[in-house]
Amino acid sequence: MKRWLALPLICLAAPAVAAPLQLTLPQGAMVSAERAAAGTSYEMRIGPWQEDSLASQHLEGSRTDRAWRLRGNQETSLQIFAPLRAQIEAAGYAVVYECETDACGGFDFRYALDLLPEPEMHVDLGDFRYLAARRGDDWLALTVSRSSESGFVHLTNFTLQEVAAPVPATPLAAPQPSPQPQAEQTSDLGTLLEAEGAVPLDDLVFESGAAALGNNSYETLASLADYLAMHPDARVALVGHTDNSGSLAGNIALSKRRAEAVRQRLISVHGVSPAQLSAEGAGWLAPRASNLTPEGREQNRRVEAVLASTPK
Repeated sequence: MKRWLALPLICLAAPAVAAPLQLTLPQGAMVSAERAAAGTSYEMRIGPWQEDSLASQHLEGSRTDRAWRLRGNQETSLQIFAPLRAQIEAAGYAVVYECETDACGGFDFRYALDLLPEPEMHVDLGDFRYLAARRGDDWLALTVSRSSESGFVHLTNFTLQEVAAPVPATPLAAPQPSPQPQAEQTSDLGTLLEAEGAVPLDDLVFESGAAALGNNSYETLASLADYLAMHPDARVALVGHTDNSGSLAGNIALSKRRAEAVRQRLISVHGVSPAQLSAEGAGWLAPRASNLTPEGREQNRRVEAVLASTPK
């Protein structure tokens, strides 16, 4: 008979909510990584990946993540997953969405999940299960997968909270710094591109694992389009970068898709000649911040414009 070990599932809760849920994992399950963030936002995945889109519930509040490794566990992903799902439902959570590998959307769905990175949380692209559930203001996302030797469990807990900062009292008048000219505040993208050889397009926004670019109006794209219109002989490579969640090969593919999304936006919306643009992917090979924090991973998810030919 299998022995089981009770491990706590920590939920950052607002006052007057139930005590943290206690999950029971197989004996030998060890916490491999964890993180916590207060006053943050999160996209809870509540539907399959379909045609470059994914149903999500935007949440704001407090978040905790914990990953376990089940060394030497030979149970299937379903055998690991099913008892945890039963415990979640018994605790009063209603399942909002549940899927398995291909039904989730396979590769694209997995890389849309904001999980603790490898090797602490391993996800086999051919064998994983996912569940999203809600109990009042408490949400959770459960991901289960396995390698040839071990099982892996990842749990995200999110508690909805008011995160807007209170309006401070009006302070006494203080000298204000003189406003900088717009050119000095933002720097001319074309000048910077020629001086540095590469410019990050930092106003673009990509969620972890996602390649789609929102319908926002991006100042950097407009500036880059103006520069290319003034220099029709210039060529720019758009290079996508990711955080380190997942394999290198998968992230290189994802980063190239991000770059291609930017290329298509420049062509279709800003009228840039396709011949002036190419799209490449570097994955997580060139981080500009630590991947150990959510803020660092967000900085690493980017697209850079690289000057590929010197304009005449």
